[in-house]
Parts: sequence; C-alpha cells; structure tokens
Amino acid sequence: MTDKKVDVAVGILIKPNGDVLLGQRPAGKPYDGYWEFPGGKVDPGETVLEALKREFVEELGLTVNSAQEWCGVEYVYPHAHVRLHFYISRDWHGEPQSLEGQAFAWQGTVGLEPLLPATIPLLEWLDQIRHDPTALP
Repeated sequence: MTDKKVDVAVGILIKPNGDVLLGQRPAGKPYDGYWEFPGGKVDPGETVLEALKREFVEELGLTVNSAQEWCGVEYVYPHAHVRLHFYISRDWHGEPQSLEGQAFAWQGTVGLEPLLPATIPLLEWLDQIRHDPTALP
C-alpha cells in the first residue's frame, strides 16, 4: 500500500420511500462482491461534485441534478488509503443501468451484505436521514 491518499466521491441516492441505491463491486477489484454506494476516484482538476456526477453517468447512466455534501470518512484499506466524500441526492434523472457489469439494488440500509468496511459506521446516521430529510446537517 502507498501512503498516497485517494479522494473518492460517493453518492447516496435516496428514493421518496427511503430506499438507497447500492452497487456490488465487480470481480477483479479489491473487495469484489462487497456492496457499496456508487462513486469513484476524483480526477486531477475535478471537484468532488463533478467527479460524482461523472461517475454516475459512466457507471449507471444516471444524471445527478443536485447533491448535498454530507460527511467525509478517511479509511485505510490494505490496498489503498481513501478519503471518502459522501453526498446525498434525492434529485436525479434516469433509471440505473449496469454499464460496467456490476449488480445494483435499491435497498433499505439493512439487508445487503457484505458491505464495504468504511460504510458500516455511517449506517445509523444514514438511517435517520433516509426517513427524515431535515436530519441533514
């Protein structure tokens, strides 16, 4: 592992019923088979929100119209040291498509396992937000 920190934009799409979109990491990637919130690396010269919007188009064919910055988490995996920038959106266009061969599912925060380790501590906070939009900071 390198000491270089990788910035990652992560999007949490929330439907009116509170379900969130999760994707399953494809074979060949670290933690393959684990479920995660969609997103990806921030490219040089790109803002986190720009990266989030680009990743959602590339991976899922979705256009994120607006998203609110929620929280940041730094996590050291065996293969990378990441800074995860979480955004929440209730405003997007399109239906998710598996453009990179990954599985995805609309789900309550409980049920799909295994989840990426960096995501697990956020589930309690997210559960509050899913059902009460005023709970956002």
